[in-house]
Amino acid sequence: MKLSLDLATEWDKQHIWHPFTQMRGWTAAEHQPLFIVSGEGPWLFDVAGKRYLDGNSSIWTNIHGHNHPRINRAVLEQLNRIAHSSFLGFSNFPAAELAKRLVDLVPGSKLTRVFYSDDGSTGMEVAVKMTVQYFQQIGLPQKNRFAAFADAYHGDTLGASSLGGIQSFHDKFSALHFPRVPLSEVSDLNRIDGETLAAVAIEPLIQGAAGMRTWPPGMLKALRQWCNDHQVLLIFDEVMTGFGRTGRMFACQHEGVSPDFLVLAKGLTGGYLPLAATLTTETVYEGFLGEFDELRTFFYGHSYAGNPLGCAAALGSLEVFEQEAVLDRVGNVVEVFQRELGNLRTLPWVRDIRQVGMIAGIELGKPDGRPFDWRDRKGAKVCQSAREFGLLTRPIQDVVVLMPPLCVGEEEVCLGIEAVAKGIEVACR
Repeated sequence: MKLSLDLATEWDKQHIWHPFTQMRGWTAAEHQPLFIVSGEGPWLFDVAGKRYLDGNSSIWTNIHGHNHPRINRAVLEQLNRIAHSSFLGFSNFPAAELAKRLVDLVPGSKLTRVFYSDDGSTGMEVAVKMTVQYFQQIGLPQKNRFAAFADAYHGDTLGASSLGGIQSFHDKFSALHFPRVPLSEVSDLNRIDGETLAAVAIEPLIQGAAGMRTWPPGMLKALRQWCNDHQVLLIFDEVMTGFGRTGRMFACQHEGVSPDFLVLAKGLTGGYLPLAATLTTETVYEGFLGEFDELRTFFYGHSYAGNPLGCAAALGSLEVFEQEAVLDRVGNVVEVFQRELGNLRTLPWVRDIRQVGMIAGIELGKPDGRPFDWRDRKGAKVCQSAREFGLLTRPIQDVVVLMPPLCVGEEEVCLGIEAVAKGIEVACR
């Protein structure tokens, strides 16, 4: 059955509950949802055939563009074999190969083990639960607290959201969270009792949902040293920053720092399929070894863990990195991206621009420097206006996010930033 736009809209409004969306406005009679029906490279197409630049990589997931022939082929070849089989008590070739490839992507680190789950939240949940159980099993059960940074976002499952520091996302569930030690900067660790702290979690180099806030150079090294000194595990949440977004394969490589847990999702499959991987060390892994009746097993897992299709897509994405020299090419595009973003600073409503690699946040405010009233939803209005100029993206309150797929060239970068500029002028005047 081929749906008409009218019928699809009717059924969407009657039956779907969209994430991070106030559904009263969505289901209003005057609101027409935008239906995306196809994609090619960095472009998305709606039902009328109008083309838009995918300005936030389909919520930070797409790496090499849509409909990439190498990834398509990898998925189709696997689909012709089998789409899924249990990972509990069985294995599959794509999962085994991907684990080896991921470990090899972080040379010099102690990361040797890969645990698969479904998305960034569950990937962080794995790191949290492994940490708690690890310290119980090595005789340090008092180490059960976690430290995380102000305005952090590590996912929506309860364990992951316990690490979060964004009021609108996390406060309604705070009574159900485990205790979190809030940090603003590395020096705050000096007031913390390391004897009871299990781990520190951070989004390295740049915080995503906080409005693309960047960290000072050297911070990761300082964290690593403090954690080493206090027998505390270090968790890097690279769900957003992984796979070339910052100009290196992983953000932690900019400072040559290796964590005890490296959590990957979003771009892991090139933006094709849900898959997450939590990498950890042999030391952590060995803390779970024993006889069955010792109950040291990590009793945690997901039905689609190690999904062959997702792993095949991830292998296809890594093949693109190698065959198309993506990281070398991104370095050249980043220079254009940075230069063109600088032109936005002349607009009186731009308070700040924060950028790392191909990730940017454009913070809006009044010409006198004061922020807009958050209820005015200026960021959303700018993105709505930018749509008319060929750009699709989504704000974080009054921070407009620009994070296109790594396949963009100079022309697409210029188009996207020009659309943001026009959107700001229309929505903020």
